[in-house]
Amino acid sequence: MNTHHCLICLGSNKEYTQRLSNARKALCAHFPDIRFGKEMKTEAIGSHFLSPFGNQLGKFTTTLLSEEIRPLLKQIEKDNGRMADDKEKGIVKLDIDLLMYDDQILKPDDMKRDFVLQGLETFKD
Repeated sequence: MNTHHCLICLGSNKEYTQRLSNARKALCAHFPDIRFGKEMKTEAIGSHFLSPFGNQLGKFTTTLLSEEIRPLLKQIEKDNGRMADDKEKGIVKLDIDLLMYDDQILKPDDMKRDFVLQGLETFKD
């Protein structure tokens, strides 16, 4: 089985300290070697979202395919109260995005965001 390297971003603007903590625990259960970057407080991107956000990056390895990882991330979001209509209200209870899978950048715009670039510095050896 091939081992794949993944980069994810966690974000929340509603009780974000607790939700990011819950997400980290759930992610550790699925990806035991996950390492987390520094938790950062950021302003919302887009005027209709409530600020501030808590954001954090995570890196891990897995034998899962990217198509198998995404449903796990979506389930963790739902377990933390994410509802389909929350975004319309400017609320993001928990968002977990798979930014990179091996060398493939899945969210190129996100990879340019300041908090992602700063978070990547955390992982430099």
